[in-house]
Amino acid sequence: MEAEKKSENFVLTPVGVLHGDLKTREETPKNYDESDHVGMIEILPQYRQAMEGIEPGQIIVVLFWLHRAKRDILRVHPRGDAGRPMRGVFATRSPVRPNPVAISELLVTGVDGLKIAVSGVDVFDGTPVIDIKKRISDSTIRADV
Repeated sequence: MEAEKKSENFVLTPVGVLHGDLKTREETPKNYDESDHVGMIEILPQYRQAMEGIEPGQIIVVLFWLHRAKRDILRVHPRGDAGRPMRGVFATRSPVRPNPVAISELLVTGVDGLKIAVSGVDVFDGTPVIDIKKRISDSTIRADV
């Protein structure tokens, strides 16, 4: 396939790690908007300058590498509900997927040095953070782009 010929290997480097109280899949909310769990994102020292501008009250978009997720499952029952028909993982938010990247919108509740306190956590303690981005509000999304 043409896509396979153009693909190349690359390495993702974590920028930090999430610390929180979630230890098992059973206790983990299905999505960040269903979570009242709090946690702390610890940024690696070499990325300190990248934190400039992050302030309490902001919503940040955090990309996680789900290091404990299975990568060989391509179809799932949405939200783990066997009563729902199977779908491809690309049509779901399932954590199992070829590249287990998760996205969460988290409320910043504090910033202290290399630590960002957040609420809305929906990933395990120890999950690597691969990037943090500014949230795109509904008012800034352009339909003509």
